[in-house]
Amino acid sequence: MLCFAPTELMRTFEHIVALTAPLFILVLLGYGMTRWAGWPKPVSDSLTRFVFAVGIPALLFRLMSGFSRLPPVDPRLLIAFFGSCFVVFALGRFIALRVFRMDGVSQSVFALGGIFANNVMLGVPLAKIALGEASIPVVSLVLVFNALTLWTLVTISVEWARHRTMSWSGYVQAVKAVLTNPVVASILVGTAWGLTATPLPAIVDGTLELIGQAAIPLSLIALGMGLAEYRISEGWRVSATICVLKLALQPAIVYLLARWLALPPLETQAIVMLASLPVGANVYLMSRQFDTLGGPIAASLLMSTALAAATTPLILALTAGG
Repeated sequence: MLCFAPTELMRTFEHIVALTAPLFILVLLGYGMTRWAGWPKPVSDSLTRFVFAVGIPALLFRLMSGFSRLPPVDPRLLIAFFGSCFVVFALGRFIALRVFRMDGVSQSVFALGGIFANNVMLGVPLAKIALGEASIPVVSLVLVFNALTLWTLVTISVEWARHRTMSWSGYVQAVKAVLTNPVVASILVGTAWGLTATPLPAIVDGTLELIGQAAIPLSLIALGMGLAEYRISEGWRVSATICVLKLALQPAIVYLLARWLALPPLETQAIVMLASLPVGANVYLMSRQFDTLGGPIAASLLMSTALAAATTPLILALTAGG
């Protein structure tokens, strides 16, 4: 474990809060625009679509196009990050069964809430601001495998609960969906360009830089606008348990695995930060797809995002220099 003097820990915490507070204020701004100012849902949908399909991909492509100049990434971080996902997912299913008496499908969605974070809309901006551009290759590597690994995991879990089988065609469709995802595609194409060590044309680089600069604030405002659609109204015990799994247990397990694997400090802090982020909107989409836990999952999105404004900076402070 890390050892900090109280004053050193407080200074680190205050520094990271100062860096990350504007990001969460932008989330609050987006929330207020929809909840209190009455901005219509189509605005939120359009902004989210732009950020997901253009803004964030442009940012990631430009950063990864310089891949040959970036520091190398230790692939062991995938073991630490996704190893924690499998552990927390299994524990989540056990809790859902024993404590809440859920069926297999509900268990799967409940457990997914404990491991699937908002890594694109919140993780990329936080990494860039709090940890610097050197952390982007780490974040990108996790993003590439995140959707494929976790969507496959929950799909197999649900299908096994329903039919005790998983079709090959279902897996192929999952892989196709991931590879055509704009975020994943931009990382892969940007990395391929970067490996050629060819600089981007000045006009292309300048355009992507402007779009990337807009992507961070717009993604956070869009996240806040989307959160305004949810209410903390039902199944609060389920929502609170998901928040504990997501915001406390998963980052703790990631940290322990990273230390066990002796990962470098930057990689350790980056993947622990990603693990500490709030529940991702994809979990809500999955709950709608399987028609289960819609209310509690929606509430967990709102609760975990509010709590992460304090817990994520604290976790960053605790892992700083570790």
